[in-house]
Amino acid sequence: MAAKQPPPLMKKHSQTDLVSRLKTRKILGVGGEDDDGEVHRSKISQVLGNEIKFAVREPLGLRVWQLVSAIMFSGVAIMALAFPDQLFDAIFEEESVSSKTPIRLYGGALLSIALIMWNALYTAEKAIIRWSLLAEACYFAVQFLVTTVSLVESSRIATGAVLLMISRALFILVSIYYYYQVGRRPKKV
Repeated sequence: MAAKQPPPLMKKHSQTDLVSRLKTRKILGVGGEDDDGEVHRSKISQVLGNEIKFAVREPLGLRVWQLVSAIMFSGVAIMALAFPDQLFDAIFEEESVSSKTPIRLYGGALLSIALIMWNALYTAEKAIIRWSLLAEACYFAVQFLVTTVSLVESSRIATGAVLLMISRALFILVSIYYYYQVGRRPKKV
């Protein structure tokens, strides 16, 4: 007995047929412009939205400033942890402090802030970038005030402390500038 062979399977080529593909896209509601004038290539992108809308328009020099801040915080933190006497002497031009513990604690706090700065450097999220810039500006403001009060109490003006205060004032202004620039709404075209 000869076995009867089944007929060969016919493949449906509707997806390669241009008219069928256009009908399918029309039924799904993709391919045409939406209310915002965007053309979605798939239903997923239509539902989830276009990620370009949410990208942060970064001000010129922001990433360089974040890198400089992260390096600066890391450097001062390592110096405060490893060489507390030299750090204190460089700023206040006085003899070494009686206890190194407060300066090392300061170095530990700076190292924590440095970790935040390094992580903010690699993110694209607007909120994280703004919070890191705000934390940086607050740190510089507190350091400016503490240094000013210390100099007034000691009634001595050290050159290193004055340079520190000027640089901190500049750092406050730059951090606040970038904080507001990142928070601005993009101009509609």
